[in-house]
Amino acid sequence: MNKPDLSASLEDYLETIFFLSREDGKARPKDIAERMKVRAASVTGALKALGEKGLINYAPYASVTLTDEGREIASKIAGKHEALLHFFTQVLGIEAAEAEEFACSMEHTIPDHILQRFVRFAEYTEKCASFDASWLDDAEAYFCKAHGHETGRCEMCRLKK
Repeated sequence: MNKPDLSASLEDYLETIFFLSREDGKARPKDIAERMKVRAASVTGALKALGEKGLINYAPYASVTLTDEGREIASKIAGKHEALLHFFTQVLGIEAAEAEEFACSMEHTIPDHILQRFVRFAEYTEKCASFDASWLDDAEAYFCKAHGHETGRCEMCRLKK
């Protein structure tokens, strides 16, 4: 499948439809507008564009459904968003609202191979017994909970294999 050329805005619409349609398979334009905090006219224009690209089934005044291709692309966008959000909040300790904002902007530009490194590093920090650390805002560094070091380079953890 070749990914159609989508702007960040159209990707946001597709992702919103994906989340709204998880329950019953469809999304109402009114709900899309509310979720995205945009006017109905903006939603109509975006839905027409997504429909022309074959990513949604759209007819005026009707609920919107994703095509198979649209669902696949939207799922990938949502996965990027969730991975970035997790990295920012759980690994870097960034406050949820700020993390949400940056995840939303980065999901459109981050290449898959770089995102995979984010994901692998987050998994490492969660599973590695030597990486028992948390971010300290006051010190602007990680705190090694395992050994009580307030530094980014706990010698005991660094030497463990």
